[in-house]
Amino acid sequence: MTSPRTTPPRTRWDHSNEAECRSASRALEVVGQRWAPGVLLALARGAERFTEIAASVTGISARMLTVRLKQLQDAGLVERTVVPTTPVSVRYGLSPRGADLVVALQPIADYVQRWDDDAAAPD
Repeated sequence: MTSPRTTPPRTRWDHSNEAECRSASRALEVVGQRWAPGVLLALARGAERFTEIAASVTGISARMLTVRLKQLQDAGLVERTVVPTTPVSVRYGLSPRGADLVVALQPIADYVQRWDDDAAAPD
């Protein structure tokens, strides 16, 4: 027995064109990379230094964190600031674009909590 289909709520996407779909796909490709959401969330929670970000994202290697930070910088989501101290210090933070994306990702995180069986299962 199947459950009745529900009609999704109407959205701006009801009449999207191919260019909008390509733009959304590009954004999702960046955010869909393994570890990218965790890095963005760590930055949103206030982590600034490489070691703080690494400690906040369980399981990520230093090499992979370096790669993801560079990709997120290239996408305009993360800003890297070199602080001229001795020794030199590097700080990371969300760009305005990245902060806006974190807000946009919240409904997806809520969806995962509701529907992802793996997310709901206790460790």
